[in-house]
Amino acid sequence: MTQTQDTLEGSVERITYYSPEDGYSVIRLAPSSQLGFWSGRDDEGLVTVVGNLPDLQPGESVRLEGSWQTHSSYGRQFKAQNVERVAPATVEGIRRYLGSGLIKGIGPGIAGRIVDQFGLETMDILDHDPERLFQVEGVGPHRVKLITRAWIEQQAIKDVMVFLQGHGISTSLAVKIYATYGDDSIRQVEADPYRLARDISGVGFKTADKIARDLGLSLEHPARLEAGVVYALNQSLDEGHVFLPEDTLTETAAELLETSPELVGAAIEQAAANRLVMLDRLPPSQSENVGRAVYLPPYYHSEVGAARSLRKIAENPASHLEALRSESIPSLIATVAAASNVELSEKQQAAIHEALAHKVSILTGGPGTGKTTALRALIDALRRNAYTFALASPTGRAAKRLSEATGQPARTIHRMLGFSPAQGFTQNEENPLPVDMVIVDEASMLDEILAYALFRAIDPRSHLLLVGDVDQLPSVGAGDVLRDLIASGSFPVTRLDVIFRQAEDSTIIGNAHRVNRGVMPIFPDSSDDFFLFNVGDEPERAAEMLVDIVQNRLPRRFDFDPLDEVQVIAPMYRGAAGVSALNNKLQAALNPPGRPAERILGGRLYRVGDKVLQTSNNYDKEVFNGDVGRIRSLDLTQQRMEVVFDGRIVAYDWTEAPDLMHAYAISVHRSQGSEYPVVVMPLVAQHYMLLQRNLLYTAITRAREIVVLVGSHKAIAMAVKNDTVSKRYTALAERLRGEL
Repeated sequence: MTQTQDTLEGSVERITYYSPEDGYSVIRLAPSSQLGFWSGRDDEGLVTVVGNLPDLQPGESVRLEGSWQTHSSYGRQFKAQNVERVAPATVEGIRRYLGSGLIKGIGPGIAGRIVDQFGLETMDILDHDPERLFQVEGVGPHRVKLITRAWIEQQAIKDVMVFLQGHGISTSLAVKIYATYGDDSIRQVEADPYRLARDISGVGFKTADKIARDLGLSLEHPARLEAGVVYALNQSLDEGHVFLPEDTLTETAAELLETSPELVGAAIEQAAANRLVMLDRLPPSQSENVGRAVYLPPYYHSEVGAARSLRKIAENPASHLEALRSESIPSLIATVAAASNVELSEKQQAAIHEALAHKVSILTGGPGTGKTTALRALIDALRRNAYTFALASPTGRAAKRLSEATGQPARTIHRMLGFSPAQGFTQNEENPLPVDMVIVDEASMLDEILAYALFRAIDPRSHLLLVGDVDQLPSVGAGDVLRDLIASGSFPVTRLDVIFRQAEDSTIIGNAHRVNRGVMPIFPDSSDDFFLFNVGDEPERAAEMLVDIVQNRLPRRFDFDPLDEVQVIAPMYRGAAGVSALNNKLQAALNPPGRPAERILGGRLYRVGDKVLQTSNNYDKEVFNGDVGRIRSLDLTQQRMEVVFDGRIVAYDWTEAPDLMHAYAISVHRSQGSEYPVVVMPLVAQHYMLLQRNLLYTAITRAREIVVLVGSHKAIAMAVKNDTVSKRYTALAERLRGEL
């Protein structure tokens, strides 16, 4: 029997909960009509609505279809299955609608004055006679122009929204599509829905494919098959692969497309003819695979270019440090050590010697083994001889740490290379870096694209030293550059492996090295810097304990600020103890509702006071991937927010919100290159897919003063035992050896 659908109309009073993963929401609604005795109204006259909803805003009027239900814990509530935004029908509804921040230029104050002036005519005036806004006190020509433009755009978007949301596209993605194609959006999407996956960040093949199938495109349409091949390659980037063997790609794409391998093979050839993919020989190490290596063009050119640039540097006999490439280097090292009153180990001295004597060299080692000491001595040697150098790291936070550790200016690699969105990298083969040596720290974070940009910008007469911990997680982006360079055997590598005396008393450093050797960490009662809360493998219980630790226990016992000094790092995004759920729980605990303003942007609920992280480099704003800040204000009228990064206020238009994410909890990959006073990490067996030794090792080494693990010995043991480094399909090592 088909269940009868109920209808509920009203205005959104507030958002109690919103999940950016699936849109699951809990909202409080002010009904627009009388409801029965069993309606579930509370003392405020509001009802609770739950369901997978678009990112609604307080003040919006909606018509909901669904059914009433009684929850065992939360009582009577309306479970919505469909939602439609509607124009408000009352003066108060119009006031709240206009004041909700949906229309740029209209905030609560202006909305009140407009509605006081025009009453129920307000919407009609905005539609047909916006010039009458001049009659409203305090609304001048600039404001009228801003409101009129925003209103027209809002109405134009509405038609596009209806079309796109009919195909399951969220509001935030629909706005992106409209921003890309404008009033031509519907025609463009109908003509070639697969272009959405190519043109717009956040729209994947599956979304485009659903629209295409709704529009009647055949499962075997060439455009679909070609788009599926490109999508499969793009998906492989998330696993770090620079290419895929042809047989692997064919199998993956055939399953994705629900078609035959023969048709996929033809699509690969067509994609190659259209220059959407590049084909090359498989490296000898991939002899178990069949066919060719299939690359996306940027990754093919980066891998080939990175190998060519490195060989060009290493094989060039000319050197800016020619005067030091002799037996004088040991005496210089001794002089530097004596002047600094430091005792350099044989391996530290060897690392400095290699950097001065060879054009390309690598220094690796774990925490407490003296990489920074060796680096400071090398810099001192360069300065004593008036040689120039540049210090850089892949992220802003890593560059800041490098500068603090060496006492010398350090920049992100992007900034060092003069990157801008419009021009790309201004430092390149034609305009190389004007220094004698380039030193890059946290080199394990280098992906293939950035590595190529770096290597090609180095003068063939300059020296390059790459410093990093090869046992940490590889880069977030595709490639495994540091490990490939070491595996190639093409450059001298110094590995520091002795923990210095001053680091021996740190349980954090000791446990990091234990984990790296495959030995369980210890939790001595006397330790004041490494703790385990053994709550078992129930993710919900671990999450509850973690929130209590961050919110109450650490501040109470150690006086740490839970927002500014404590960082939660989780192995995975999904699950009750994953990044997404923990961000929701920690936001509710540390920055609950009731703040001056809140807003759902890009599928996330932001509040004043929220801890946020920049997810990409923005050179106009001078904020970089990994920078963490706090939201200072949300301006509903101007549709922008202000975020404070290290005391500096940065403004974001709401369309730029996707560049931010909540940072109460972050992934281990996101934490790379950063250091925090306290790291708290959930470890439960549910995370088994991602419980790896290098992941736990990387998380532990992010902490400066305290590590707190929450979970079970079993999950920790799973991570420690699993030393399998996920194989990434790359051919950089083979290209450096001349095998390709």
